[in-house]
Amino acid sequence: MLRRTKILATLGPATDKPGVLEGLFKAGVDVVRMNFSHGSAQDHLDRAEAVRALSKKTGRRVGILADLQGPKIRIARFKDTKVYLNEGQDFALDINFDPMAGDNTQVGITYEPLALEVKPGSRLLLDDGRIVLDVVNVENMRVNCTVTVGGDLSNNKGINLLGGGLSAAALTDKDKEDIKTIGIMKCDYVAISFPRCAEDLNEARRLLVAEGCYAGIVSKVERAEAIVPEIMDEIILASDAVMVARGDLGVEIGDANLPAVQKLLIKRTRELNRVAITATQMMESMIENPIPTRAEVFDVANAVYDGTDVIMLSAETASGKHPIRAVEAMHRVCVEAEKQRSVRESDHRINIQFERDDEAIAMSAMYMANHTKIKGIVSLTESGSTALWMSRISSAIPIFAMSSHESTLGKVTLYRGVFPVYFKIDSSQDHAEVNRNVVAELRKWNKAKDGDKYIITKGDLNGVEGGTNGLKVIVVGQGLTP
Repeated sequence: MLRRTKILATLGPATDKPGVLEGLFKAGVDVVRMNFSHGSAQDHLDRAEAVRALSKKTGRRVGILADLQGPKIRIARFKDTKVYLNEGQDFALDINFDPMAGDNTQVGITYEPLALEVKPGSRLLLDDGRIVLDVVNVENMRVNCTVTVGGDLSNNKGINLLGGGLSAAALTDKDKEDIKTIGIMKCDYVAISFPRCAEDLNEARRLLVAEGCYAGIVSKVERAEAIVPEIMDEIILASDAVMVARGDLGVEIGDANLPAVQKLLIKRTRELNRVAITATQMMESMIENPIPTRAEVFDVANAVYDGTDVIMLSAETASGKHPIRAVEAMHRVCVEAEKQRSVRESDHRINIQFERDDEAIAMSAMYMANHTKIKGIVSLTESGSTALWMSRISSAIPIFAMSSHESTLGKVTLYRGVFPVYFKIDSSQDHAEVNRNVVAELRKWNKAKDGDKYIITKGDLNGVEGGTNGLKVIVVGQGLTP
């Protein structure tokens, strides 16, 4: 059984070891993530080159996603590396304090506007919520707090404001420099951290295009402001994919609110014909352990039930002890979850009138596939749009996106249930010859045998984006006509 849910694995020191990247390919990774919060530009370029070389060697097109660091708001450093804060004690965050001399009463901060954006009663969460501070008052850019939840606090830990509201720009100077590296890398997707509105994403797209990079934009939903309904839709529509980034988002909205927000974000993203990614701590115990916890198995399965296109591994593969086993474990859970009937049924856009003929054909193909005995669907596509629309319909039918454009093949690596296949159409070929070549390609990959019934969608004009205007049913092994 082909796995439909895609696996996104982060590369890092653990995957640089001999044989590990090859092991990830064999285990079934679909897309790799370059985390620009860590490593040098050359590290990322070298890893991207290794992925492309292995894709070429194996014939498996694995996508590349570059993840920008974004505006991480942090405390400065302690003179003794870390301190212990007791519940109920006073503690201050001060932009004017020596950034290297923090102690258990005060520490410097790197974000100057903090004192202007909080007020008495504001709640600050440090180190992903492990330390909680309640603001008492602000005096001369010094934020005086009471420790509500104490514990160890070490250098450079992040700061979040419960409920959101910090105004840090989504794209930092570092991000803008990293975009130049990404322009050289020519990756398939770029993830933007902490977007507040559509303009943050539009700005990133403009900067990428200026570098000659036309990668898809992934918005990482991490701010409380981003889940306000009208802002949520604005962000989704400005994106090609949406990541439910449960770390910082959970800190800002509270862990108890995360499950409902995850379901809402995935549902709304798919309704608006965008790709949904679920991320953060999905199999975190596998950083150290060779098998996941039962809770992690349920978490991955529930994301599949929710309809996510992609599930992501972070430190599990980048720096963990068992990167290959983590991908294998995710694969097993997804395959079993996808056997459930609810995962294979859909009423997506069933009552909607379509504005485009190619979208209507995509929906027709999926309706026919789900209600007749069809082995698979082939979408001959220029941009990947037809395959994307098809993938919004829940189904057990595989969709093979065949294209001669590497950029299109890279884009579809994130689409649930869609498998990229390089396929070139000669302008002199008629429809019957194209159909025969499609079947030959399916046979080459052991995806078709005599008697299998396939749907093929394509356009009359080869090379024209948005030109899908035909749907044909073929039976493998029988005469193929126009």
